[in-house]
This record gives sequence, structure tokens and C-alpha cells, in this order.
Amino acid sequence: MTPAERERLLVQILDALSDPKSAMAEGRPHHKAKGRAIDMLTLHFGTTGRAIYLAEELAVLYPGEEVFAPDILAVLDVPQPEDDPRMAWVVADEGRGLSMVLEVLHQGDRKKDLVANVERYARLGIPEYFVYDRLRQQVHGYRLPAPDAERYQRIVPQMGRYASAVLGLDLAVVGDRLQFFYGMAELFGSADLIGRLKGMMASLESRAEQAQAQAEQAQAQAEQAQVQAEAAMAGLREALLAALAMRGIPCPDEARARLLACQDPATLQRWLLRAMSARSLDEVLAG
Repeated sequence: MTPAERERLLVQILDALSDPKSAMAEGRPHHKAKGRAIDMLTLHFGTTGRAIYLAEELAVLYPGEEVFAPDILAVLDVPQPEDDPRMAWVVADEGRGLSMVLEVLHQGDRKKDLVANVERYARLGIPEYFVYDRLRQQVHGYRLPAPDAERYQRIVPQMGRYASAVLGLDLAVVGDRLQFFYGMAELFGSADLIGRLKGMMASLESRAEQAQAQAEQAQAQAEQAQVQAEAAMAGLREALLAALAMRGIPCPDEARARLLACQDPATLQRWLLRAMSARSLDEVLAG
């Protein structure tokens, strides 16, 4: 197949998958749950550095099979490009199939996700398949018992968690949301992280102000207040470095030394706020 022919095929595939009625039927709850899940996974694997390719609603084409587009797919040992040029995952071109599929079921076709896909994905040799039934707040997990197996076995939950051998994570419903766990730690999405960093910043700022007030009130408490202020400053520096690392913004030794040497809480707070949305270290430290 020539590049031009392949391009035309991919366009036809994407056109065939474009079903406005289906997209409208799923609605915002489906979109939000799916977006939050892939956001958590992307942040987690970006931090750990593990090579795993993640995609949302990417067309998948196995040889001799009808095209399909899972809500979320994962392929092990394939790096995640910053700007992904793929229009589809063509197994014949990539040389490998999917490692895991996660479908979010809300108002969609229950028979498709819980019956047809269970049979189809097993037949295609996809090692794991999970369904987050958002409407009923349940998780369904399936795994091939052997590489050459063609039927899934149900994953039995342990303490309400469904273990994914592919991801190295557990899935569970917490409250009214799908949550991932790495050991005992919950994974956080971008919104969760920003909220926690803002709360940390407000708490550290309050501690710094309180320490300053105590120093002014009594000279005898000056030494203790200084210790608290230094702890608050250290916390601000740690929060800033953590924010830069989570956003994937490199911090060379010279810049790190500048951050650690800064003694002005207002400057550190300003840098921390910028780090939540900046695209480069220069934007964070500007002005």
C-alpha cells in the first residue's frame, strides 16, 4: 500500500467512526470520566518514565477486522510522543496489537461493551479489558489466562480493587468516580494536583505570616518563629520543584540553585503560581 493509499484508507476509517448520534448519546458524564482517566494515567506514566503508549478514541485496525475506536487504549513498550502524528493504530504497520482497553459505559450500548467487546477483544488477543460502568458505578475486568487463549477470565476484585497487570495499577470506584491506585497511593489528575498545590501554598503562606507575627509580638519567640518561617520557605521551594517536575519542565542546576537560594516568599509564591500553567522555566522565573 502506497502512502497515498494508506492516507485515503485512514480518512475513510475516521469518517466511518464519526457518528454524531453516538457521541451525543454518551454525553458529558462519559466524556468527563474518560478524560479524567487518561489524564491520571498520562501524569502517572509521565512521572515514572515507563514506556507505555496511551490514546483516547484512536481508530484501531487489526488485519481482516472491522475498525474500532476504544475509549482508552494502552500499548506497552511504546514511547508516548509529545506530538502524536498517528491517525490510527494500524497493527500491520505497528507490528503489535493493543495491551489493554478501557471502555467507559454510561448511556451507551451495554451489550456491545459487556458482551460483544468481551468476545472480540479476547479473540484479538488483547491481554486485558476493563469497563467502567459509570451509570451503575461498577468496574468489570477481564484478562486472558494465557497468551494463546481466546476467551477472557473475569478479574476477581480484592478489597474492591481490580488489578491490572498491564498497567501495574489497581482500578476501583471511589465515591462516584473511577480511581487508579499505585500500591496504596491514589493517582491524581491535573485538577486534583493543582487544587492540592494551591491548598499547600495557602497553608504555607499562612504559616509564614503567623511566624512573622509571632516574631513581632515577642522577642523571646523570635528563634522559634524563624525556624517556622524557614520551614515554610522550604515547603514553598519543595512545592515549586514538585510542580515543575509534574509539569515536565526541566530545572537545570543553575536554576535549581537560584530557587533554593530565594528568601522572598512572595517571589516563591509567584513562581509557584506560574509553574501551574507555564510551558517553560523562563516563563516561571520571568520578572
